[in-house]
Amino acid sequence: MTEEDLDYETLPTTSVATNMLAGALAGITEHTVMYPLDSVKTRMQVLKPSPQAIYSGVVNALSRISTAEGSATLWRGVTSVIVGAGPAHALYFATYEKCKESFSSRDNEHNHLAHASAGACATIVSDGLMNPFDVIKQRMQVHGSTYRGVIECGLDIFRKEGLSAFYISYPTTLMMTVPFQAVHFSTYEYFRKKLNPSGEYDPKTHIASGAMAGAAAAALTNPLDVAKTLLQTRGAVQDSSVRAASGLVQAFKLIHQHHGMKGFAMGIKARVLSHMPATAICWTTYEFLKMFLSKQPGFATEGTL
Repeated sequence: MTEEDLDYETLPTTSVATNMLAGALAGITEHTVMYPLDSVKTRMQVLKPSPQAIYSGVVNALSRISTAEGSATLWRGVTSVIVGAGPAHALYFATYEKCKESFSSRDNEHNHLAHASAGACATIVSDGLMNPFDVIKQRMQVHGSTYRGVIECGLDIFRKEGLSAFYISYPTTLMMTVPFQAVHFSTYEYFRKKLNPSGEYDPKTHIASGAMAGAAAAALTNPLDVAKTLLQTRGAVQDSSVRAASGLVQAFKLIHQHHGMKGFAMGIKARVLSHMPATAICWTTYEFLKMFLSKQPGFATEGTL
């Protein structure tokens, strides 16, 4: 059977090992390739930045950061993402595939609720592991960060703010990522079936479906991402009201107080611009690796949960 003739709809039954390895490599690829735009998004979402960190747009931010602080600044904190994204995405995709298989009907018809529910389950599991790494990443991304490495940053946060600093944003993260992944997965699966009814392996379908899914999910959940950034970077700002924020409601109040309704759109362009290619890259990498690994010895369908 050739790659082109492969019935791709049968691949959700690949082994857990296949799904986890493909997911880990896809997650690392997704986060690292588009990391500079993620750094810009974080900078633009900080509630009360220093005057040197106020930007008029994505291009302006990329240019000013590269010129004033060096292009390497745009990659500061990427190690945290690499370390966390591998295991987190392994759990993410393994959980998604298993839940999608369990929730979907036997006739394999597209089911928005099944895919959305599977995506929600996957993100609850993966975010529990990824949240501390995300906190470290954002602390290293903000303007004026002096941390030289992930371990230094993590230990400093722990000494000054305690273990809770790594999880204070977790409820808000879930409130953002659960609807994000619900929209993301249901949109992706919808367009994947519409653009490729035959179910054969087709990278162009994964690229297009992933990009549309990433853009839709990123735009719809941006207000929650602004609140998450506020909570994860609160220890890096001087404003006492921001430093005292302890949850989503307080974060929303502070955002509205300082910027009005437009505050909930802070960083939305950078977020959409990063998520569109990142999600396309992630799905294309994942689907290819899942197809490739499923044909390798040791990654057969036997042994699924």
